[in-house]
Amino acid sequence: MDNFAFNGNNKTENNDVYFSNQSDSVRNAGADSRVESKAKKKNKKKGSGVGSTYVFFIVVIVASMILSIYAIFCMNDILAITKSKSSVTVSFTQQVKSSNEAIDTLSKNGLIKCKNFCKLFVALRDKVISSSSIGGPYDAGVYYLNGKMGLEGMLIALQGENLTGETVTLTFPEGYTIPEIIKKLDDNDVCEKQSILSVIQSTDFTYSLVSDLKAEDSVPYRLEGYLFPDTYEFYLDENPAAVVRKFLKNSEDKFTKKYRNRAEEIGLSYHDAIIIASIIQKEAANNEQMKTISAIIHNRLEDKASFPTLGCQSTADYITNKVAPALSSTSAHTSEYYMAYYNTNNKSTVVGLPAGPICNPGQKAIEAALYPNDSDAKFFFHDTKGKMYTAKTPAEFKSKVQQYAPYLEY
Repeated sequence: MDNFAFNGNNKTENNDVYFSNQSDSVRNAGADSRVESKAKKKNKKKGSGVGSTYVFFIVVIVASMILSIYAIFCMNDILAITKSKSSVTVSFTQQVKSSNEAIDTLSKNGLIKCKNFCKLFVALRDKVISSSSIGGPYDAGVYYLNGKMGLEGMLIALQGENLTGETVTLTFPEGYTIPEIIKKLDDNDVCEKQSILSVIQSTDFTYSLVSDLKAEDSVPYRLEGYLFPDTYEFYLDENPAAVVRKFLKNSEDKFTKKYRNRAEEIGLSYHDAIIIASIIQKEAANNEQMKTISAIIHNRLEDKASFPTLGCQSTADYITNKVAPALSSTSAHTSEYYMAYYNTNNKSTVVGLPAGPICNPGQKAIEAALYPNDSDAKFFFHDTKGKMYTAKTPAEFKSKVQQYAPYLEY
């Protein structure tokens, strides 16, 4: 064995035989490779877990950002933190019964962004504060809203209420016309001329006096005659539809069932009764003259063959003095156009009554239209002091004019 040597092995001086480091290296290399493989697998698993965590956190952050942005929009709809004050016109042609439908309309007009959240908010809010519900209904009308009002403010406005407590008390005399009424409302900061005019012309109201009254080309102002003259209290910047409703409710109350039955009894629609009352209001110098003037108007209407026209200058004056100055370049018709439907003086071609009322008459004038005096007179005129003279025939009329008012042109 002394002379025998293993290839590749070393031998000591004591003839001790041992394996070289090569075999150890191979063995150790195998072990190391297995350890390294396990480490790689472990590191791979560790890397995979870290990546998943990153993805998870990114998803959470993005979701949080989206929810935060949505929450900001939702709160902005309610609190109007960054909303615009620009006015938006919202119109309801008929009553809206629920807040959900109203909120849909607000969303379509760009006034809110998160309509589903707003619907939920109103439902919860009305359960908590049941004493001041904002969940509807909302009357038909034209409303001028802006995002700065916030959701609650807009819904309150749709209910005809006002956000401020500031009010103004205004008196509208008997015989005031719509141009005069809307000017007074605008001058006192109740509502703008154009906004209330839009309501007068186009909004449907449920009051029986005007529920069937539609805008007509021949009539300058659809609700002329129905805005009852009285003293009213209004909010500053009040909703135009709410303002008009105050007038109309008063008219509805004043034109009682007794009046309606009486109009039917004497063969008049209540619209014709209002037209006659408006003419009486403008023609009479005082309340005592009203029923006599009413009798003359009724007499002429019953004898259209002899008296095709009423012979009243006040109807033409309405167009010249009230309508014409209020017309603008965007108005549908000229004053000359309307004159063809309102001029009832002796030289006109308008047979019978004009196309509509010429002012908003008071209760005395309405009573006079329905309960005229018993008189055969067919003519009347006034002197410069307001005293009235009547006549039954053209000859008597001319004679009295020459005697008491020769300056009149007849």
